[in-house]
Amino acid sequence: MATRELLQPERVSDSYRWMQLVLGVICMVMIANLQYGWTFFVPEIQKTFGFDRAAIQWAFTLFVLFETWLVPVEGWFVDKYGPKIVVLFGGVLCGLGWVINAYASTLNMFYLGQVIAGLGAGAVYGTCVGNALKWFPDKRGLAAGITAAGFGAGSALTVAPIQWMIADKGFQAAFLNFGIGQGVIVAALAFFLAAPRKGQVPEVAANSANVQSRRNYTPPEVVRQPIFWLMYFMFVIVGAGGLMITANLKPIAADIHVDKVPVTILGVTMVAITFAATIDRVLNGLTRPFFGWVSDKIGRENTMFIAFAMEGFGIYMLYLWGHDPLWFVLLSGFVFFAWGEIYSLFPSTCTDTFGSKFAATNAGLLYTAKGTAALLVPIANYLQQSTGSWDGVFLAAAGANILASILAIGLLKPWRKRVVANAQAEVSVTTDAKIAVA
Repeated sequence: MATRELLQPERVSDSYRWMQLVLGVICMVMIANLQYGWTFFVPEIQKTFGFDRAAIQWAFTLFVLFETWLVPVEGWFVDKYGPKIVVLFGGVLCGLGWVINAYASTLNMFYLGQVIAGLGAGAVYGTCVGNALKWFPDKRGLAAGITAAGFGAGSALTVAPIQWMIADKGFQAAFLNFGIGQGVIVAALAFFLAAPRKGQVPEVAANSANVQSRRNYTPPEVVRQPIFWLMYFMFVIVGAGGLMITANLKPIAADIHVDKVPVTILGVTMVAITFAATIDRVLNGLTRPFFGWVSDKIGRENTMFIAFAMEGFGIYMLYLWGHDPLWFVLLSGFVFFAWGEIYSLFPSTCTDTFGSKFAATNAGLLYTAKGTAALLVPIANYLQQSTGSWDGVFLAAAGANILASILAIGLLKPWRKRVVANAQAEVSVTTDAKIAVA
């Protein structure tokens, strides 16, 4: 007994846990442009090569698909071998993907570049979120939110520099310089990442707001749970609206003729698209730790109900008032604030339900819903092209968010409570049986 206690790792300091979290956040900041910077390249690619816009946006969809659908595989490597090798691999691929885009002259080359960038981004994203969930079982919502905030807000500071470089030196130079710089930083930080060992972190938090399972479900068990597929469906329908606006923010602004209109807010003046993109990224980042913290206090499903309802309302108001440049900026920011929290709420809800041992893999399985949602982005473009208006897309996205808010409070909340209670009962029976045998 004494020998076993000596071999048991001691609790690490909170400062070390926060250091690991900060490293993950910086990595997320470095890959944020791969998704959120894309919208600035689309008009330039279209102007240079004459490709159809919907065809160009398939590159964005491929990026999100490969960013998300292989995260469970990458998560398995993280759970088994630790975060270093996976993030190092991801950093190299992120840089390589944008270098390929810099030299691309055909749609297939852009597709290839985005596939490779997606593989790299998924490796980094899945690892950093999974690691945060493991290091902070006592603050899962907040930790996942802070980490995801790096991805949501990480590109805010580079909105203007990317546009300046595109205007001054061309989009190819922007792809090349930002791609190499971001990839090198991620690869360097990978060597400092570590996963917690048993005994180094606190036990799971027990509170009335969030029920947390003491049972660790394996990934094959998770995909056999019907409640997982409810969460998956909710993730898809909420994620689709935000991804559609992310990929098409500049084209939407151009189509409704507000993109180049100067807007002044609190004494600051910028053209509407630059103002909107900057505010959107900041709020898209802030919402993740904010709603993650709120969910730690009042419960995941209660927070989902509030946030998804806000998102539905925001998109509907964007449909009504988005033609005014000022309202376009304000409402797009509101929409992103109400959307970005899915990247903290769903991973923490998944880990609360299915345990932390396989957190990276299981959260990765749920994260593939983002890839499924991305399939709807080109469909939104085709719908817009066929009708000549974004109205139908906005209304469908608003309705989907309202549906998800109702499902969160009316179905997911009571169902998850029963699932966790049943799992607890199974663990108690197993424990009692072992004691009886001993």
